Amino acid sequence: MSDLEAQIAPMIALAAETREKAHAPYSGFRVGACLRSPNGRLFAGCNVENVAYPQGQCAEAGAIGALVAGGEREIAEVVIVAAGETLCTPCGGCRQRLAEFARPETPVHVCGPEGLRASFTLGELLPQAFAFESAKS
Repeated sequence: MSDLEAQIAPMIALAAETREKAHAPYSGFRVGACLRSPNGRLFAGCNVENVAYPQGQCAEAGAIGALVAGGEREIAEVVIVAAGETLCTPCGGCRQRLAEFARPETPVHVCGPEGLRASFTLGELLPQAFAFESAKS
């Protein structure tokens, strides 16, 4: 296990545990996410599907909701856990949701059931993100 994997092991474990609680009866594709705030608090979410596609919710969105409900407004690190053979990076909408509370240099770790698969910065995943400054006239 690398130093990075050891450092984010609690986040991977919480995302994996939360992934098991996902409501994914239509796709069968369960995803768990864990966010760390700058003070070290962890917040998790899982995907919640709905028969009326696209009314479901991604794991990242659930974790962001938990972060905000917990009184936090900043994301210091992100972990996403999903099965499958390819990387499960955040969808475009979730990249923008993460950008609301994270910075371009915020690490985003993509994991499978076996552990860490790849790490990116949010800026690598979402270059030139639409930001608050962009919305001001």
